[in-house]
Amino acid sequence: MGNDRKTDKAGAKIVPLVRRPCPVCGKPPAQEVKPFCSKRCADIDLGKWLNEDYRIPTNEVPDDFDPEADYPEE
Repeated sequence: MGNDRKTDKAGAKIVPLVRRPCPVCGKPPAQEVKPFCSKRCADIDLGKWLNEDYRIPTNEVPDDFDPEADYPEE
């Protein structure tokens, strides 16, 4: 019975890489600025992080939170 699995010299399974498109515009990525297709798309993404357009959800209570305060409803 033959072994159809591809492995490296250490015996670890070799998994083919999946080429994902640029997360900003969807074009194929460029090696120099991977995972983006261009420096422009990389800068656009960085700008979104710096402008806090991307946020990681959290359930933490802010340090200055006062449970007795009357906060307006959002």
